[in-house]
Amino acid sequence: MFTMIRICALLLAGAAALLLVACQPQAPAFNNVDITGAPYARELALTDHTGARRTLADYKGKVLVVFFGFTQCPDVCPTTLSDLALARQKLGPAGQDLQVIFITVDPERDTQAVLAQYVPGFDPSFVGLYGSAAEIERTAREFKVFYQKVPGKTATSYTIDHTAGSYVFDRDGRVRLFVKHAQGVDALVGDLKRLL
Repeated sequence: MFTMIRICALLLAGAAALLLVACQPQAPAFNNVDITGAPYARELALTDHTGARRTLADYKGKVLVVFFGFTQCPDVCPTTLSDLALARQKLGPAGQDLQVIFITVDPERDTQAVLAQYVPGFDPSFVGLYGSAAEIERTAREFKVFYQKVPGKTATSYTIDHTAGSYVFDRDGRVRLFVKHAQGVDALVGDLKRLL
């Protein structure tokens, strides 16, 4: 009899615990890949297109999107930056709290002057970052970004294969999402609204 009472008490306690868990508010489900808590994409130290030294800490308080690319990219890079500019517009006034950073993987050709002309052309608030070849390599490694020069017909006509996704950070500076290329602006806007 005593054992039966203990079993019933344990079953009731288990049912109460399950009910409590079921009633807890769930974390928002994202449209893009949730990488919250990832042990990478935690730091960068590069120079922006105005000549100022930048780190991730400079952008705390804003939702941050980081994309690696190069200015002579024929398709993925301009498409991604155009999509990010459209996403910022679709956010309306909340878009003021979105910061987009473009990190070049082509430090040979993407000088400060080139980035200053190219990146803000998509949206005046967008920032282009560059550095030495070693700094770019270190930053790409920290973000788990692949890039590789592909020779062209001349020494300066090369292209670069690179990871085509973007990283999204929340206002506290924590990496939260990986956005694959061509996932759609509306899906991205939905995720950004959750973080804003």
